[in-house]
Amino acid sequence: MPVRQLPEQIVNRIAAGEVVERPASAVKELVENAIDAGATRIDIFTDGGGRRRITITDDGHGMTRGDLALAVERHATSKLDEEDLLRIRTLGFRGEALPSIGSVAKLGITTRHASEPHAWSLHVDAGKKSDIMPAALNSGTRVDVSDLFYATPARLKFLKTDRTEAEAIREVVRRLGMARPDIAFTLAGEERAPVTWAAALPGAAGQLTRLGDILGADFRAAAIAVSAQRDGVSVEGYAAAPSLTRANALGQYLFVNGRPVRDRLILGAVRAAYADYLPRDRHPLVALFVTLDTQEVDANVHPAKTEVRFRNAGLVRALIVHALKDGLSREGRRTAANIDGAAVMAFRPNSVPRTGYDWRRSASAPLPIDRHTALSYGSGSATPGFAEAAAQAAFDTGAPSADVRPAETPLGDLLDRPLGAARTQIHENYIVAQTRDGLIVVDQHAAHERIVYERLKASLERNGVQRQILLIPEIVEMDEATVEQLVGRADELEKFGLTIESFGPGAIAVRETPSLLGKTNAAALLRDLADHMAEWDEALPLERRLMHVAATMACHGSVRSGRILKPEEMNALLREMEETPNSGQCNHGRPTYVELKLSDIEKLFGRR
Repeated sequence: MPVRQLPEQIVNRIAAGEVVERPASAVKELVENAIDAGATRIDIFTDGGGRRRITITDDGHGMTRGDLALAVERHATSKLDEEDLLRIRTLGFRGEALPSIGSVAKLGITTRHASEPHAWSLHVDAGKKSDIMPAALNSGTRVDVSDLFYATPARLKFLKTDRTEAEAIREVVRRLGMARPDIAFTLAGEERAPVTWAAALPGAAGQLTRLGDILGADFRAAAIAVSAQRDGVSVEGYAAAPSLTRANALGQYLFVNGRPVRDRLILGAVRAAYADYLPRDRHPLVALFVTLDTQEVDANVHPAKTEVRFRNAGLVRALIVHALKDGLSREGRRTAANIDGAAVMAFRPNSVPRTGYDWRRSASAPLPIDRHTALSYGSGSATPGFAEAAAQAAFDTGAPSADVRPAETPLGDLLDRPLGAARTQIHENYIVAQTRDGLIVVDQHAAHERIVYERLKASLERNGVQRQILLIPEIVEMDEATVEQLVGRADELEKFGLTIESFGPGAIAVRETPSLLGKTNAAALLRDLADHMAEWDEALPLERRLMHVAATMACHGSVRSGRILKPEEMNALLREMEETPNSGQCNHGRPTYVELKLSDIEKLFGRR
């Protein structure tokens, strides 16, 4: 078959396949055109998930009659002052959107420029252009798209349900709305109730207002401001506290020079920054805005402009990680606060039981002391895990008291401390502390886990982890594959004071352990480490692998659930939490404490 030039209509339909993948793609291109035209208000209406109709109306600059005639020609654009693709300052620049849409649908454009006496309109039907006619429109531009893909019926088969396509359109508008809080947006259609986002005030406050309108009040309450700048690159935005997470990464919104993107580099940086705060199966909510010189980023690497390429990708990644870590560390204790009121609602009684209980008789009877439910510090000897946890220097204060009632504990100035004064321990795991304006419930194991973890990291940065030599090496029997895996990581483990070596085909000899952990169960520690290592990707940076090791060791070296604590021990734990970075969560991402304000408690009892 000889080489031949393709007809213009076929060329346009091929281009449409790259640019207009689905109705949401058409909405994205048209809204971006409105933004580039200087619009302050953009209204979007769709029907049938955008398949039957899409209407975009804006109050931007509009087009003259001559501009309108050129706008539907391929590669005609007003957005490139120079022929330099490294100086792109607008969202669109290729000049493909309108001719591509017009080649596969029925396209109508009505526009009016301030210099024109009236508006002009033009229609394109499957690539066939009509004459330009006078029309009525106050200002700006209105674009109508109907019967999308009717000229390419095969493409219709790949579209999903109207509801799914409508949700994709909504997501596109959400991202563009986040990028431009100074523009008012209205999204309406048969598939949804109208949604309006009013134009926000300039600056950080307006940006947070728009993010709260789109992502919800939970995000606004949990948002932590993040910022970092270096070598002409700026990273700003908001990150949700680790107490607010999602099961997927769809809640991560990233913008480069005002352009919404889905960049793997940035997503990886976000994951790395939250690694110390979240479980492996949870994802944070963030909205980050990267600003840099246009020559330092290539926006022309994807037909739909959803990906970018950085000249200095390492700098951008480092800045994002630094900004997020700095913000999370700064607000480390606040992150575990009860921001959504869920804990308060959990306390609300469903009904008042009707029983024959004699309250007068019970008031004079002595309270039973139950080690699981009574509001006391406990009695008797410690649980089997006590001997291991007692090795912790911060808690080496002797055996638990037999019976210490909360009222007998001197409070002093402890009520004014951020985590208050310990009043009791319940279920041998939860410390109840009192503050001036409420109460706090602390998970003792999760809290001490974070403390030990931060100590290990600090010790590693200073001069390495101090270790203790075992008088008699502990031999741990494991299967040969696990032994080989652990011995292969021996150098990494030794950085944390855990020295191991092979002891035959099915055993490992443990010769040194981190002194910070005190007496530890080497067999259990090695098995947990082996389980975590089995999930590692070989491409995982050494630093992250070491932090995984530190997290596992911290879990084994912390106060275990079931240990009965004395008042001094509980208060010591609270004070250490106040001084430890990121103490709002354990290193597995679980909260270490929840807080109930006195006002919330009074609401539960109808006092306000």
